Amino acid sequence: MSEAVYGRLKSKKRNDRMMNVLTLVVVVFCAVLVLFPIWWIFRTSLMTNAEIYRFPPSLLPNNWLFSNYEKTLEIFKFWKYLWNTMVIIVPSCLAGTFTATLCGYAFARLRFRGKSLIWALCIGSMLLPTMVTLIPLYIGWTRGLGLHDSYLPLILPYFCGGGAFNIFLIRQFILSIPRELDQAATIDGAGYFRILFSIIIPAIKPAMIVVALFIFIGLWNDLLQQMIYINSSDKYTIALGLTNFRGQLKSDWSLTMAATCLSFAPGVIFYLVGQKYFVEGITMTGIKS
Repeated sequence: MSEAVYGRLKSKKRNDRMMNVLTLVVVVFCAVLVLFPIWWIFRTSLMTNAEIYRFPPSLLPNNWLFSNYEKTLEIFKFWKYLWNTMVIIVPSCLAGTFTATLCGYAFARLRFRGKSLIWALCIGSMLLPTMVTLIPLYIGWTRGLGLHDSYLPLILPYFCGGGAFNIFLIRQFILSIPRELDQAATIDGAGYFRILFSIIIPAIKPAMIVVALFIFIGLWNDLLQQMIYINSSDKYTIALGLTNFRGQLKSDWSLTMAATCLSFAPGVIFYLVGQKYFVEGITMTGIKS
């Protein structure tokens, strides 16, 4: 190898190494920016109110007051709110994921009259703002069906397809599976449901986990609809309980931040468990159209 070629290779390796280091620095910097507000909330939850208002502020508390969480749990009914939230989320996630899988399979594999029109309407429904359908749905649930102060208006919609985007996500995953597998199973005598449960579902587990994550996050943060349909304090969810808790304490920010940390901790844990599938699901959505 000549000295000129060796020099170019060495220079290329040096440039690649510098780019890798620069990329790592940028990624770490962006991660710090994203995580800093979460750290600030956690750090505030371990301080006294006098220390919170001190200037200049410190990044670390002088005394790590984990007793703030004990005081918060005495006032903030976290476990009751968590149970109420799970009563909504668990059936919604299960039903929404299953029905979205059925709909996605139908749009990806089956042939039926009006398929293109129904698919266009399904995708078009994602363009509708939530506020447009909020009042008609409220009138239908409360006056039409008499479901006042009930969890059902929050749960039952997920038994009807699981949401347009979730159907779209499942459909895209199924389109990435070769049709030859379906044809081979059909030759062996398998029907639509046998193909779905034996071939399709095992292959699209990442997409189904992503759908469950989306439903979980959406319901966990859905303060508006929960505020509309839930009136009794005994039925408050995490979002409603935290809002009410902040109103009660007013300026006691240490306990407020402790309640906030307790409120987002289950969601963070749930996301960390399924983050690998979440990333895979996002990257796979556009494989086929």
